[in-house]
Amino acid sequence: MPRILYLVHNLSDPAVGRRIAMFRQGGAEVAIAGFRRGDAPATTLPLDAVVELGVTHDGRMMQRLGAAVAAAWRAPDWAKSLRRPDVIVARNLEMLGVAQRLMRIWDVAPTVVYECLDIHRLMLRHDGIGGAMRALEQRFMRNVQVVITSSPAFVRNYFNIHGAPPVHLVENKVFAPGLAAFGSNPALADQPSVLRVGWFGALRCKASLAALDGLTRHFEGRMEVTLAGRPALTEFADFHGAVERSPHLEFRGSFRYPQDLPELYSAVHFVWAIDFFEQGLNSEWLLPNRLYEGCLNGAIPIALVGTETARFIERLGIGVVIPDVSQTTLIALFEGMTRERLRQLAADVAAQDRALFLCEAPECVELVERLSGSKHAKAELEIAA
Repeated sequence: MPRILYLVHNLSDPAVGRRIAMFRQGGAEVAIAGFRRGDAPATTLPLDAVVELGVTHDGRMMQRLGAAVAAAWRAPDWAKSLRRPDVIVARNLEMLGVAQRLMRIWDVAPTVVYECLDIHRLMLRHDGIGGAMRALEQRFMRNVQVVITSSPAFVRNYFNIHGAPPVHLVENKVFAPGLAAFGSNPALADQPSVLRVGWFGALRCKASLAALDGLTRHFEGRMEVTLAGRPALTEFADFHGAVERSPHLEFRGSFRYPQDLPELYSAVHFVWAIDFFEQGLNSEWLLPNRLYEGCLNGAIPIALVGTETARFIERLGIGVVIPDVSQTTLIALFEGMTRERLRQLAADVAAQDRALFLCEAPECVELVERLSGSKHAKAELEIAA
């Protein structure tokens, strides 16, 4: 059984818990070390070995880098409680720096894996800061055997350009072992009098909130939008106030993953898969969790033209791709949404193979085997520009 030490920037991130579960499903023994974000409670991850390295704050990359430097300096002390891992998986750049320090602690250096699921805006700047950040990343990647990323666009637009070790693509599919039932689009069961859009997960795009608010006000009760998940309050002037003032927006708070997904998505006709948080950069390249969650449970995805999300659904022949989120575009889309078209769009999603959206045990085994044997592996992912 390979031993994995998972270094993470945010112990409270639900995605961290899911990745740990995937490693364990794949046959690995897992320990974790990382930072707690802001005032989040202590981690309750189901692991015997959890090392908390300190506190970091949302949206403050330089503070996180400083905390990581301090943690790396102290590594000989806090790593004493850990057994030597076969593999160190470092989630994000700052944790990759910590991994470099840990390699020198044990007599036999573990394999190092860099998990990079987003390309931070600092990495894409065309100035001295951006150049310095990329140079730092390249230095840290000298001892990396494989990179994990979640979208082909990250490979095409970043790693293929700036250079990287072999890349292993792990999409943001739903990981739900034991979940027996999945949702379905309500349009397949009845003829709706109200169209419902769901925007779930990491809520961080103020342009989306404004667009959806304006859209529902125009339709005066014939359209409703449900929001659920974790809003990035630093990105909104007044998220909760804006929702309360809007008569047709509803925020349901956080939800349990994966237990609540079928009910959540079965209550809406469409899933909003648009994000302007890092417009022109990361937002255009990522394949968000809500895309996979929504399609698995029958929701019709709405994507923005030119994004990787749009390419994904266009390849499958599902969903709706729009040129922008102006009120003119959105109103025209939904005023033209006949019952027949709605039902056909829902049927197209329902006809897809669930394996496109659902991660199951064989993929977890493949992932662990790939990481634990990565010292001898060759490049396995080639993505056309």
